[in-house]
Amino acid sequence: MTSVETPATTAGVAGVKTTPRIHKYMDGVTKVEGSDLHIKADVVPRIRKGGKLMMTTGMPLTNEDIEAMIQEILTPEQLALFMQRGSLDVAHAVTPTERFRLNIFRQRGMISIAARRINPKIPNFSQLHLPPVFEKIAENEQGMVLLAGITGSGKSTTIAAMLEQVNTRRACHIVTVEDPIEYLYVDKKAYINQREVGVDVESYDSAIRYLMREDPDVILIGEMRDRNTFQAGVQATETGHMVYSTIHASSALGAITRILELFPPDMHTNMRQALASNIKAIIYQKLVVSIKPGLERVPVVEVLLSSPAMRKYIVEGRENELGQVIRSEKAAGMIDFNDKLAELVEQEVISHKEAQLASPNAEELKMRMKGIKTF
Repeated sequence: MTSVETPATTAGVAGVKTTPRIHKYMDGVTKVEGSDLHIKADVVPRIRKGGKLMMTTGMPLTNEDIEAMIQEILTPEQLALFMQRGSLDVAHAVTPTERFRLNIFRQRGMISIAARRINPKIPNFSQLHLPPVFEKIAENEQGMVLLAGITGSGKSTTIAAMLEQVNTRRACHIVTVEDPIEYLYVDKKAYINQREVGVDVESYDSAIRYLMREDPDVILIGEMRDRNTFQAGVQATETGHMVYSTIHASSALGAITRILELFPPDMHTNMRQALASNIKAIIYQKLVVSIKPGLERVPVVEVLLSSPAMRKYIVEGRENELGQVIRSEKAAGMIDFNDKLAELVEQEVISHKEAQLASPNAEELKMRMKGIKTF
């Protein structure tokens, strides 16, 4: 898919610029401080707020209405790509600071739009309700940090907070490769270049290929999506760079499994060694509905840090035992997912019901809440 930044206005009759119709709905998302906008034919558009979808006011949109909307915000080249592929990623600016990440796609022969609002301000770890160990992780100057989780789990925001810490503390060169660009950084101590796939570079592969020629110190690769991307990230760490990236996985263990699946079995020994040598932290993150007033959702995290035991277990193919490593090395900053859920329940931040729904092992969590350890 191709990602592009689209203009906030479009030429109307006789060259007069008009406001795209989709802005009315985007303004609604901003007004209610929602996270997402969903538009599809013959249905009233929805806004996601606090993890839940709610209907907007007004009438359902026809497929023709939606087609007209995308024609207002896409260039002819972008529109042609969408018609050819049936899906297109774009970054659209409503104002210089209010931006959305859109996926335009076909379903049942009609057009749908999923738009994610990008927070114009980069929050810090405290504002994100993340534990202090995240500040320590962001102090690393060489190696790899992976953020794991499903779409919409806050991975990009957490990485943005890490990069912003680097930006405020280190005189270094940060290069990001994103599809599309989400957060816009302002140079502070760091010097930052952001490359968007489809706008600044043709493809992820092209961007990765020339990264080392751009003299970076810190690199953000938006997503570890294939073998070439991961190999490029490993090569960067081995030559003294700090690499941040995301991966779709449901645990720290799942992230390791997902990476190994990118390679044939005969390469797994080398990949295990590369992971053990270069990974500084694997963080799994999930957003859970909060019961605390003024806080809609809170991140629940699992944190696996580099340690002799962690490296040993990965090299030996014993990653299924890494949960024991996390629980036995909590003093070093490692965090067990169920322990974090239990902590948030005890602090009355989330409900026991939500914790049970979020837990990968609800029975173990239930026993832990009663003070019974299962290890």
